[in-house]
Amino acid sequence: MKVTKIVENIFKNYLPSPFTIAVFLTFLTILLALLFTKPDSTSVLNYSKEILKFWEANIWSNNLLIFAYQMMLILVLGHVLVLSPPINNAILKITKFCSNTSNSAAIVAFFTMIVAFLNWGLGLIFGALLARKVAEHAQENNIKINYPIVGAAGYLGLMVWHGGISGSAPIKINEDGHIKNIMQSISSDEVLANIPNTINYGETIFSWWNLIIFFVVLIAITFLFYGLGKFSKPTKINLSIYKFKKEQKPKTSAEKLDASKIFASIFGAIILVTFSIRYLEDIKNLKITPNLINFLMLGLGIILHGNFKKFTSAIGEAIGDISGILIQFPLYFGIMGIMNQSGMVNQISNFFVSISTATTLPIFTFFSAGLVNVFVPSGGGQWVVQGPIVVESALQLGVPLPKAIMALAYGDQITNMLQPFWALPLLGITKLKAKEILPYTLIAMVVGATIYLSGLIFF
Repeated sequence: MKVTKIVENIFKNYLPSPFTIAVFLTFLTILLALLFTKPDSTSVLNYSKEILKFWEANIWSNNLLIFAYQMMLILVLGHVLVLSPPINNAILKITKFCSNTSNSAAIVAFFTMIVAFLNWGLGLIFGALLARKVAEHAQENNIKINYPIVGAAGYLGLMVWHGGISGSAPIKINEDGHIKNIMQSISSDEVLANIPNTINYGETIFSWWNLIIFFVVLIAITFLFYGLGKFSKPTKINLSIYKFKKEQKPKTSAEKLDASKIFASIFGAIILVTFSIRYLEDIKNLKITPNLINFLMLGLGIILHGNFKKFTSAIGEAIGDISGILIQFPLYFGIMGIMNQSGMVNQISNFFVSISTATTLPIFTFFSAGLVNVFVPSGGGQWVVQGPIVVESALQLGVPLPKAIMALAYGDQITNMLQPFWALPLLGITKLKAKEILPYTLIAMVVGATIYLSGLIFF
């Protein structure tokens, strides 16, 4: 397909690494602040010093560094859960129902999106491993399938994740005082007084309209991939069996303690008991926070792996996924600091207000979020940079904050089907190439975008 070849060439030849893009955006933000926000009474040299102070101060913001660590844990612990024997066994059971390309692609798409809705880190690796195991099953049983379609289906969780339980924007606005905190230096005291302390999941993720949109996307994309499989040609598969690292037999007393199932089970049980004491009331009130999700996954991860040795080995295997987040987030925090302190957020918000109405703002937010995601492939990083703009614009036009924030989430997640950054773990596990899955993820992007836009207009 010529279109996908063009897209692949653009990303390969003209789009640098996400870290380089973050550095470029830092320079661009500094330049724009100098051009459009410099007070007449201040010299360029003095204002440059002020901007650099804004930048440095926000890079090390304690609240934002906590946010970065929370997002890293969501990805790592989700990956760890997928590597546990029970989930691996569940994947193997699912593959038994995959007898051709059509039902294989539909099954992988359906389960990947369901799991990603629950947790994006879990869905990212689950989809990759499920696609890989389907291919191994087909190879072993001489079943002819189109592997790239199945691999693309394993990546579809990234087009629903931000509208799911672990979505960066919805989960952060559920924390006490988060919205007021990020708007502190932007909105007036009068506006701040009207900003809610939290926006719980009953208004965003578990709202009737978001659940309907997700359900429509789930069914439509599942049938789409079933249809794509119907008209596809089989491809060659040459894969070895993907195995997790084998655990060596413990020899010393210390190693036996690491390998103790009883010790791990007791500690895991303590975590889950503490979880129920601390968070049961929050769950009843749909107050889902990063700490809640991570604490639950920590306890489940230890119990499902059976001992600390297997658990920490899985941590070691999963830790590579967070390298991009670890080093990029502080740069985006710095960009946010410049935009907030210089007044750029207000200028951009006023621009959106001037060209929008209460009806069209969510649509503009959707498209702008999709564009920003191409350059800022982290949903958490995008929320840090774009979130204040969306909140301020919505407040000025009277757009309900849950709708405006979910518009950002929808736009961010849909262009993951175009931006291959988060596909890297999947490509590594499946041994497919980006150009092989892009034709199918782009089709999914068009269908998904149509559904999300329709939802924003009608709901």
